[in-house]
Amino acid sequence: MKRNFFALLLVLVAIGATAKDKIKVACVGNSVTYGYGIADREHCSYPAQLQQMLGEDYDVRNFGRSSATLTSRSPMAYIKQPEYREAIDFKADLVVIHLGLNDTDPRWWPNYSEEFIPEYRALIDSFRVANPKARIWVCLLTPIGHQHHRFQSGTRDWHLQVTEAIRKVALGAGVGLIDLFTPLSCRPDLFPDALHPNAEGAGILARTVCQNLTGNFGGLQMPLTYSDNMVLQRNQPIVINGKANAGDEVEVKIEGLNLQPQTSSLKYQSVADSWGCWSVELPAMTAGGPYTMTVKSGKQKKVYRNVWMGDVWLCSGQSNMEFMLRQCATSAADLKEAPMQQRLHVMAMYPIAATDNVEWPQAVLDSVNALKYMTTAGWQTMQQVDAGRLSAVAYHFGKTLCDSLEDGVHIGLICNPVGGTPAEAWIDRWTLQWDYPQILYGWLHNDHIQDWVRGRAAKNIALALNQDGSKGGANELQRHSYEPCYMYESAIRPLEGTALKGVIWYQGESNAHNSELHTRLFPLLEKSWRKAFAFGAEPLPFYFVQLSSLNRPSWPRFRNSQRLLAEGLPQTWMAVSTDLGDSLDVHPIYKKEVGRRLALQALRHSYGHDVVSQGPAPIAWRADEGDEAVISFSDADGMHASDGGPLRTFEVAGEDGVYYPAVAVIEGDRIRIKSVEVSHPVSVRYGWQPFTRANLVNGAGLPASTFELIFN
Repeated sequence: MKRNFFALLLVLVAIGATAKDKIKVACVGNSVTYGYGIADREHCSYPAQLQQMLGEDYDVRNFGRSSATLTSRSPMAYIKQPEYREAIDFKADLVVIHLGLNDTDPRWWPNYSEEFIPEYRALIDSFRVANPKARIWVCLLTPIGHQHHRFQSGTRDWHLQVTEAIRKVALGAGVGLIDLFTPLSCRPDLFPDALHPNAEGAGILARTVCQNLTGNFGGLQMPLTYSDNMVLQRNQPIVINGKANAGDEVEVKIEGLNLQPQTSSLKYQSVADSWGCWSVELPAMTAGGPYTMTVKSGKQKKVYRNVWMGDVWLCSGQSNMEFMLRQCATSAADLKEAPMQQRLHVMAMYPIAATDNVEWPQAVLDSVNALKYMTTAGWQTMQQVDAGRLSAVAYHFGKTLCDSLEDGVHIGLICNPVGGTPAEAWIDRWTLQWDYPQILYGWLHNDHIQDWVRGRAAKNIALALNQDGSKGGANELQRHSYEPCYMYESAIRPLEGTALKGVIWYQGESNAHNSELHTRLFPLLEKSWRKAFAFGAEPLPFYFVQLSSLNRPSWPRFRNSQRLLAEGLPQTWMAVSTDLGDSLDVHPIYKKEVGRRLALQALRHSYGHDVVSQGPAPIAWRADEGDEAVISFSDADGMHASDGGPLRTFEVAGEDGVYYPAVAVIEGDRIRIKSVEVSHPVSVRYGWQPFTRANLVNGAGLPASTFELIFN
C-alpha cells in the first residue's frame, strides 16, 4: 500500500483552514536565502522560485538576512534581526532554516561552537511557540568553494563541523533535514564568489526544498547502470537502490531458473525515506542467468531483461584506453569475432564532444557545465554494440577473461575513458579539497597541471560566455573535462555504489611531465574510487598500463614511478607495454596484447589462476666484488632476450651519478651487469630511453619494466 507520509502531513497542516487559506512557508536564513548577488532576486532567489514550484496553494515568504549568524554572540545574530521577528509573526505552517555559513567565521566558531546546538534548538522552539502545528526543517549548509579567502585557514574545517552539528540538531529536535550541500557540491560554476549561488543554483535549491516539503522526488527512478542486458556482481551481497517519492513502497523481484535451491524468484520490499532513497539487499549469488528484474512502486514499474550475475569491471583512463577497436592492428579479425562473444556485455559511455584543437559551441559548453558530458545507451551485448567504436584494450581484456574463466561467467565492462584527461580530473572534489587543494586554484593557469592540458582546455572553452552573458575574456567558471574533479563528477559519480570486480586503467600521458605530482595524485585517485564503489573487505583492485615507448624525455622517469606505485600500493598491479610503443605516435596500435596482459594480471590476482602474469621484476640488488652489479628477479623462469641477441639498455653509474652502457648476462634468476667505465657501481637502470629497445623477457614472453635501482 502506498504510504506517502509527507503528503499526509501537508494535508494535516491544512486541516481546519478555510478553502481560501494558503499553506504558509517561511524561508529563514542568511544571504543565500536572501538571494545576494542575484540580479533579480525578487523573482530568482530560491524562495521566489520555490513559490513558483509549489503553486498558488502556498504562500512562500523570504526571511533571509545577509551576514546573519546562528550564534547570538554576533551583532548579526539572526534572532536580533527584524527578519526574525517578521518570520515569527508570520506563524508559518512550514519553516525551512538555512543558517550556519557565517558561523564559520573565525570570530565565531572557534569561540562559540559549544553554544551552536543549544542556540539552534532554541531558535526551532521559538517557531514552535509561534505555531505549535508548524513543520520545521533545518538544512545542511550549501558549499563554500576553495576560492573563498579563508578556505584553507579554517573555513573548510569549520564548514564540516557546523554541518555535523546541524545533523545533531535535526536528530535532537525531531525536525526534518534537507541536504542543500550535495546537489550543489559538484557545481562550482554556479558560485561566482565561491559562496553565493547564482539564479540557476538558487533554482536547484528551490527544487531540493520543494521535493523535501512535498515528498515528491519524481517517482520511481533507477541509477544509470540499470538496463536490459546488465551484469550484476556475483559472489557478494547485491544492493539494489534507487529513488521514489517519500514513503512509497518499492518491490524488487528477480525471476529466473535456479536462483536458489527450490525457488525461481526472489522478492524484496523497501520504503523510500524522507529523501526519497530506498534500497534492498539481495543475498550473494553465483554466476548465472538470464534473469528478469522487476522494480515496482505503485503504478510505476521498470522491467530489466537478460540480467546476469557475473563480474563487472570499470575500464577508464584517457585516449589509449579510448582507442577504438577498429583502429588497432588486429581490427579485421577483432571485428569479425566480436559478435560471437556471447558472455561479454558492455556499458559504453562516450563524451558529447572530443577534446580536439577546436572551440566548442555554446550548446556543448552549457551541457558540460550541467555535467551532461557523457552519454550511454546502457548495457548492450556484443551483438548490439558498435564494436568498432569500443575500447580495444577493454574488449581484449574482457574477451581474455571470458576465454579463461569457467563456462557461465558473464563479464560486464563499463567503459568511460576520455582522451587527454589528466589524473586530477578523475578524483572527487572532497578528496582534492582535503588532500591536495593547491591543484584546484586557477586551474587554467596552475603549474600543478600540465601546460598542454591547460592550453587545450582554454581552446575548447574560448567561446564561453562570461557571468554577465557577454562574450570575450576567459570565464574561469566554465567547466571542462580536463578540470580537476570534472571527470569524476560527470563520469564516476553517476556510477557510485556499483559493485565491481575491479578497475583497469590506462592513463598518464597527460601527467607524464611531472612524475612527482602524479605520485601524489594516483593514490588519491585510488582512494577516491575505493570510496565510490562497493567491493568488500579488501581494497578494490586496480590494474593499470604503464606508459609505452615514445620519444618524450620525461617518460622513462614516469614509467619507473608507475612501477614503484604498483609495488607500493595495496591491490595494485601493472601491465608493461614498452615493447608495443611507437617512437612518434602517442597512440600505438598494438592494443590486443595490452588487454591480454591486463587480463593475465587479473586472472592471477583477482581469480587465483596459476599463470605467469608479468615480466621479470627486480626484487634484490647489490654490488658484487666491487665492479659488478647483481640483480635478482621474480617471474624469472626462462629469462632471455626477446630477439635472441644480447641484453640491451642496461646501464650502471658510480658515485658521480653518470650512467654508462653495461654488459648484462643472465644467470638463472639473476643478471650480472658490468661496465668498464664504472669500477664501483652504486645504481643500475634499464630501459631508460623514451623510446626504448629494451629486450628482457621471461619464458612467457612478458617484458621487464623500465627501472632504476639504487644500492644501499
